[in-house]
Amino acid sequence: MKKIAIVQSNYIPWKGYFDMIAAVDEFILYDDMQYTRRDWRNRNQIKTPQGVQWFTVPVLVKGKYHQKIRETEIDGTDWAAAHWKALAQNYRRAPHFSEIASWLEPLYLEQNFTHISQLNRRFIEAICNYLAIKTAITSSWDYTLLDGKTERLADLCVQAGGTEYISGPAAKDYVDEKVFSDLGIKLTWFDYAGYPAYPQLWGEFTHGVTILDLLFNCGKDSPRYMRYVA
Repeated sequence: MKKIAIVQSNYIPWKGYFDMIAAVDEFILYDDMQYTRRDWRNRNQIKTPQGVQWFTVPVLVKGKYHQKIRETEIDGTDWAAAHWKALAQNYRRAPHFSEIASWLEPLYLEQNFTHISQLNRRFIEAICNYLAIKTAITSSWDYTLLDGKTERLADLCVQAGGTEYISGPAAKDYVDEKVFSDLGIKLTWFDYAGYPAYPQLWGEFTHGVTILDLLFNCGKDSPRYMRYVA
């Protein structure tokens, strides 16, 4: 049995994204899809004393209406120092800030990223490493891509040797389950409900922020507030 998930890359995603990674044997970054503005590809949310705020990596989009996620270039380098400064200002009081900063700060200040897919993958892999998530992470362009939304996903599973496809619940609107069943692939819908609250800075608890919020606050205890056990 081999479980597969196929998901577009996100910038410093929320904890549910990493639970899906941990739930499968191979996680395929689906960045051959068209880049969409004002989405999770290049932004996420952090908590501040003023409430939840967006955290956005600038990308080049003018005139690039049909570019793929993996073709999308980052606009400049100044954003990296600004993002790290904002994280330090808002999380320096968190119990595990120094521990997380030891490997996170160099990603912001010592590495140069040209494309959003490259950036997202590097951060996702670093977070998985900290959480001891051993899932293989690959890219959709490592495979042949068919036409058709469901057909492409199902064929990616076949090429990867998958016997079960784990999908986020939002895909119920467009995934044709019969395409998977005809290929003998089990389709399972991932459930994000029921997460427990964890100790969190700055007022009312919120689940939907970047996983960095959880890591800064809980460190190696973070999996207690997720679905997997390291």
